Amino acid sequence: MYQTWEELHTACLACRKCALCQTRLHVVVGVGVPDAEVMFIGEGPGENEDLQGEPFVGRAGVLLDKMLLAVDLDRKKNIYIANIVKCRPPHNRDPKPEEQELCIGWLRNQVKLLRPKIIVCLGRIAAMRIIKPDFRVTREHGLFFEKNGVLMMATLHPAAVLRNPSQKPDAFNDYLLLRDKIKEVCTHTYEQETLCR
Repeated sequence: MYQTWEELHTACLACRKCALCQTRLHVVVGVGVPDAEVMFIGEGPGENEDLQGEPFVGRAGVLLDKMLLAVDLDRKKNIYIANIVKCRPPHNRDPKPEEQELCIGWLRNQVKLLRPKIIVCLGRIAAMRIIKPDFRVTREHGLFFEKNGVLMMATLHPAAVLRNPSQKPDAFNDYLLLRDKIKEVCTHTYEQETLCR
């Protein structure tokens, strides 16, 4: 376990634990504020993320940022975003179970450093890995679960919403539920908002 973000970041950039390291352009460690109470977790980087070295920067990332902004969340101000695997699976396929297993230690270390009060899984793969193996994102999105003292919920993956725009109201409602939960359990996520008024 690395004790600082700098140590973790440096070590993660040099990772060669699985074959994904052979095809990556960048290791996508994560982005956000180091004391965030809310952490978002996706499955893995796509093409744009691999090119830029930051999670959720393509079309799905633009949609994610819009939904976050609607509930006063921002990767530069009050949240942290990471993925289960830190390198892009070829052709944006789902990360294989063995790839997830070899990479999950980095995410666990991020969670340990961050100590979030709420974890939001973006999509089915993340929810099945983080919340429970039989998670059904179409039925259980927006519901909160508690594990090891951390509240967890999943929402529809922004890429899935882009493919099926009729899911947008359901996804947006998840963010409204999240906002209410943040106000209930978090102490400083929205403090800047209060100071500005």
